[in-house]
Amino acid sequence: MNAPYPPPPPPPAAGKDRTTLWGVLGIVLGLICCGILGIVFGYLSIRDAKRYGQSPVLGYLAIAFGVLNIIGTAIWRASGTYPLWDD
Repeated sequence: MNAPYPPPPPPPAAGKDRTTLWGVLGIVLGLICCGILGIVFGYLSIRDAKRYGQSPVLGYLAIAFGVLNIIGTAIWRASGTYPLWDD
């Protein structure tokens, strides 16, 4: 006797997709203040984009801006003109 196959799993809930949220947070934080947080949120955006079949462009932009923020801050500090650095 043939047993019927179990039903397929339901699709992921639409409310759990935070790809755009992580991407926008990563871009904003990567540009304004925290390069490391930009990279972390960019990674989360790429992870969710792959999980839900969306475009990972926002995540890549967040990572790029986070890296640029870190490099720019390092150059600024090395030049000696960083305003928050007491000599």
